[in-house]
Amino acid sequence: MNGNSTILKVLSLGILGLLVASGSDAQAQSKLDEVLSRGKLIVGTGSTNPPWHFIDESGKMVGFDVDIARIVAKGLFDDPEKIEFVTQASDARVPNIVTDKVDITCQFMTVTAQRAQQVNFTIPYYREGVGLLLLKDGERKSYDELIAAGADVTVSVLQNVYAEEMVHQALPEASVDQYDSVDLMYQALNSGRADAAATDMSSLRWFMQQNPDRYEDAGYGWNPQTYSCAVKKGDADWLTFVNTVLREAMSGVEYAAYRDSFERWFGETPPEPTIGFPAEHR
Repeated sequence: MNGNSTILKVLSLGILGLLVASGSDAQAQSKLDEVLSRGKLIVGTGSTNPPWHFIDESGKMVGFDVDIARIVAKGLFDDPEKIEFVTQASDARVPNIVTDKVDITCQFMTVTAQRAQQVNFTIPYYREGVGLLLLKDGERKSYDELIAAGADVTVSVLQNVYAEEMVHQALPEASVDQYDSVDLMYQALNSGRADAAATDMSSLRWFMQQNPDRYEDAGYGWNPQTYSCAVKKGDADWLTFVNTVLREAMSGVEYAAYRDSFERWFGETPPEPTIGFPAEHR
């Protein structure tokens, strides 16, 4: 091998080494490292949708999504307050993740195959569905009575292109009155113009908790939707960390925080984790 060949080989190996080192550094620098170095978690969420995310009377951001985000912050820093909330519209949930404006989105985000092509979803932290809210002193007292009444039942629902079809999945013969605001939907129930209001199960539980002597659940839920947080694609360490935190909040060492939040916003106690075999893996 002549001198020039030796020099070229050394240079080639040097460049290759730099490329390998550079690639290793880039791979090692995950969102987890970035967040820990920054000293706070940046979370995208909403601000006008109780019980998920809203501003309380003291001006503080509260809600179940907010509590989930604080659980993640506690996992990072042992301090749930080391967090910055970015208020975003629903249509900004994916773009703000993709462009790194936020580290994570926790905003009652329904998991779909289409969205999963753009972001990575965490493990679920809630399963949403539709329920039927009744007046405690109303004529109909349960889902069975609503079904039995057939076409004599009127259901109020938030206006949506799929609203009538959705209601008829549960009550095939019912009349469906659509309203352009949640307030008007509930007013129809309160005034007797509707026998039931079809709404998200989480909203139903929240509304019942705020008005325990006035409303009750018909006892039937349908149209399930999975809620998860979302993170940027391509960062396995960050996704694994968040999944670990959420899993332990629902079934391990941080269960008390998840339970207390669930009880506060939905008025129910989630199932206690079993001791021994991890039942969630059945």
